Amino acid sequence: MRRKKKKSLQNKIAMASVTFVVGVLFIGLMAESSRLEGKVAQYEAKKSEVSAKIKDEEARTKEIDELKKYMQTDEYAKEVARDKLGLVEGNQIIFKEEE
Repeated sequence: MRRKKKKSLQNKIAMASVTFVVGVLFIGLMAESSRLEGKVAQYEAKKSEVSAKIKDEEARTKEIDELKKYMQTDEYAKEVARDKLGLVEGNQIIFKEEE
């Protein structure tokens, strides 16, 4: 009888120990999972931010390309000649305000 009680007590202690270890591991895994979910949320926010920056830069690049094309036209050359150099075409007259 004593052996059965002793083995039964040992079995209960072993089961309690195993349950405790499994519980500790489970809690550790849950904490790690929570931490990783937080990191995933941070990375998603960064991803959205970077995507927005990429769209802005693509729009800026498009504007620069359009300006580059415009700068290669005769119209742009005439505009610069008029505004910066004060040149006029043959049949134009310049009127300046008196100060």
